[in-house]
Amino acid sequence: MIYHNPVIKGFYPDPSVCKVEDTYYLVCSSFQYFPGVPIFESKDLINWKQIGHCLTRVSQIQLGKVSSSGGVFAPTIRHHNGRFYMTTTNDTTRQNFYVWTDDIYGEWSEPIDVDQGGIDPDLYFEDGKVFFMSNGKDDNGIGGIVQCEIDIETGDKLSPSRSIWQGTGGRYLESPHMYKINGRYYLMAAEGGTEYGHMVTYARGDSISGPFEAYPNNPVLTNRNLGGYELQGVGHGDLIQDNGGNWWMLHLGFRQIGQWLTYHHLGREVFLTPVTFSEDGWFTAGHNGTVLTSFETDRISNHVVQQEKKTFTFENTDWNPEWCFLRHPAAENYRLEIDKAQLKGTGVSLDMPESPTFIGIRQRDFNAEISCDVQLTSGEAGITLYMDEHHHYDLAVRKEETGYKVIERLNIGDIKSIESEVELGNVNHATLKIRASHERYSFFIHANGKDILLGTAQTRYLSSEVAGGFTGVLIGLYAFGEGSMAEFSKFTCDYF
Repeated sequence: MIYHNPVIKGFYPDPSVCKVEDTYYLVCSSFQYFPGVPIFESKDLINWKQIGHCLTRVSQIQLGKVSSSGGVFAPTIRHHNGRFYMTTTNDTTRQNFYVWTDDIYGEWSEPIDVDQGGIDPDLYFEDGKVFFMSNGKDDNGIGGIVQCEIDIETGDKLSPSRSIWQGTGGRYLESPHMYKINGRYYLMAAEGGTEYGHMVTYARGDSISGPFEAYPNNPVLTNRNLGGYELQGVGHGDLIQDNGGNWWMLHLGFRQIGQWLTYHHLGREVFLTPVTFSEDGWFTAGHNGTVLTSFETDRISNHVVQQEKKTFTFENTDWNPEWCFLRHPAAENYRLEIDKAQLKGTGVSLDMPESPTFIGIRQRDFNAEISCDVQLTSGEAGITLYMDEHHHYDLAVRKEETGYKVIERLNIGDIKSIESEVELGNVNHATLKIRASHERYSFFIHANGKDILLGTAQTRYLSSEVAGGFTGVLIGLYAFGEGSMAEFSKFTCDYF
């Protein structure tokens, strides 16, 4: 069959995967969004369904006033003796921790902290022992991939933290994962930074604590030299073996907006790449060490059909898990029903690193049309294309002393500008539309059977290359203003 990448579209970075019997489970980073750490499941590695989150309670993760791209970094999911474990970092507090559950569809435990620094933690189970890894510095101040043994019940260290591999010389050595394959220990990592120089490297050894010999042809996977190719930033991978004995890598990457336009705003996404072991025990990945937009493979049955959802509405999405909030929401400000959302505004705006009244869904592709009916009593409410508190485009209905109006506002760093206004008089509702393409967003109000253009804005100003950070654009519904109340209905996001 032929499958197409990415296999999970939109801002779902840093994937980690495990398999239990015939089902695969995958988690991703969530940063300042709540609930934290999305969970997906799949039967075929191609089609993934989100089934929940690991961090669903305020007690599990501190996100108060966390700046964008702070919060939850790079989780790892593992399964051992009937129990799932997810370990991650709250980068804001610089604390590594893990949670566990015996029911992947249920609640996860309270966090168990591990007294080892760095980020991108990993858990490895063997012979009754549990090993914890992260990047950073060990107890002697030596940098690299750092490992210790822990008590899985308490998180207490049972051995000193020791640096076991320093990588191949690329910057930002991170994302360590350990595997035992055919009697050897394989240590895989990411280097080069999660931008255009990103890459996957690995080493192997005869002991879990090394020494490790680097793969002679590192990096094993990267698109860093493919100028003008859509898929870039490939790295941060996790290996998995399917029921047929084949090996695969789930990893992140991103799609730039044009052949020679080196910007990406959809965020880092999830890609699937075949892995092949040779007789000497080294493995290769992808097409000559690169990731393609599609792979033809006989490893997956021709009966498997890659599905892609093209239309998202209130009625065909689940508020939990597909939608998310900024930091910890005040539950009393949200009334979410099957066909509408009622949002109560506060004095917290989208420009603040706090929790405005906001609920969002990831933008999953470049070309889309977004439409929603918005009605409000006072204040302001509408649709935002949200990258972070300093970079977002808003199309909203606003109440002023002279009546109601629709505004198009661009927020780019320190520049905040209302680009266009349409007076509504005493009419307190409007149908708002946004059309998205690779390079531009166009903003409309639908009235009298036609779309009235307010203006356009370039997508590049919501990209990571401009805004910085590690997230992607969310399509958000928001309300602002003390005592204001807004109702959203007939929401549709069509991809084409």
